[in-house]
Amino acid sequence: MTRRLIQLFIGLVFYGLSIALIVRADLGLDPWDVLNQGVFDRVAKPSGVSFGLVVNLIGMAVLLLWIPLRQKPGIGTVANVLVIGTVANFGLDWIPSDLGLPLRAGLLIAGIVLNGVASGAYIGAGLGPGPRDGLMTGIVARTGWPVKWVRTAIELTVIAVGWLLDGSVGLGTVLYALTIGPLVHVFLPLFTIRR
Repeated sequence: MTRRLIQLFIGLVFYGLSIALIVRADLGLDPWDVLNQGVFDRVAKPSGVSFGLVVNLIGMAVLLLWIPLRQKPGIGTVANVLVIGTVANFGLDWIPSDLGLPLRAGLLIAGIVLNGVASGAYIGAGLGPGPRDGLMTGIVARTGWPVKWVRTAIELTVIAVGWLLDGSVGLGTVLYALTIGPLVHVFLPLFTIRR
């Protein structure tokens, strides 16, 4: 259990940092953050709510989609809702925003790869997936479809909704949407702890 908890929290911290890296790259947000930014700019920012809190609140809202999939939350689910947005806020406070294009491109690539590693680590800990990944694993469990295709379909759907809310879509968004499924497909088996 100690190893599971350590892996869970390392994965969640990495996930939050990956969000901050992608946001600071300013080359297009990952799909969920396109949605988060749209909600943040339209609703939360005028009222003084932070970007990270929006990430956490949308995570809570996604839990409602678990009901028809009969997914059960665990310690990891609750920790996800509390940790990721908080760490993303910390990262956004510390990562500079006035970087040149080569550094921003590096941040984008690092953020995407770190996100794949983080997803594999915290899901693989077996303490309950986060709201967004629980949606993915629930669909995979119910349909038998490959993780990479389910994850990619979810990401593309979220891009569309986020774009309708005027979230930032760019090259980074497309790159993330097309690569995160295959990355999670690789890293999830590597980090899965067997019971």
